[in-house]
Amino acid sequence: MAGILRRIKDRRIAPHHNACMKVFGIAGRSGMGKTTLLERLIPALVARGLSVSILKHSHKDIEVDRPGKDSHRLREAGCQEVLLLGRTRWALMHELRDQAEPTLQELLPRIQSCDLLLVEGFKSGDFPKLEVWRAEVGKPLLWPDFPGIVAVASDTQPPAEAPRWLDLRDTQRLVELMLSEAHDTAELTPREGLQNLSSIRLVRGLSVGDDDGHGSDHARP
Repeated sequence: MAGILRRIKDRRIAPHHNACMKVFGIAGRSGMGKTTLLERLIPALVARGLSVSILKHSHKDIEVDRPGKDSHRLREAGCQEVLLLGRTRWALMHELRDQAEPTLQELLPRIQSCDLLLVEGFKSGDFPKLEVWRAEVGKPLLWPDFPGIVAVASDTQPPAEAPRWLDLRDTQRLVELMLSEAHDTAELTPREGLQNLSSIRLVRGLSVGDDDGHGSDHARP
């Protein structure tokens, strides 16, 4: 019994992933409009016949369930995972408890195979990203202090030293950039695994809040 319990405690997500899946990130400081931009980009990508998923980082303890619901009660009772299935969607909730936070490579197998995996947040990860920046917010660029930023999307011309600039309103050019710069997941090296994740949401068909902890959307039961 002790051996079984030890194996369960040490169990990690298998380190393999779908090499056909491409990944591209959207980064930016709080209030820059990352989610608003994604709401325009995703339909444009889908219109091209692509299947798209998102892996989104939150800095707070996220709660996609509702206290008092059966699934929440069973999770609180001690389940490591609860898979909730409804007529229009399903959601897998995994409790880290005392386990180490997973890396990007360990999370990739949890995403069903798709053409393009968009990663919102995770600004320290070394994979290609588009930074969203608006001068009116009054915050500095992430570039060059964070890796992987290949271009800046803005509604005004960013500082001259910034990398390639694209108009934040030009949806089609932004889509072309994403598709040309996206990496195969097989190209991600171990150093590009994302550490120190305070919480992870793996979402397919659920609404999610902003990665700065100020989102207002919640999953529906």
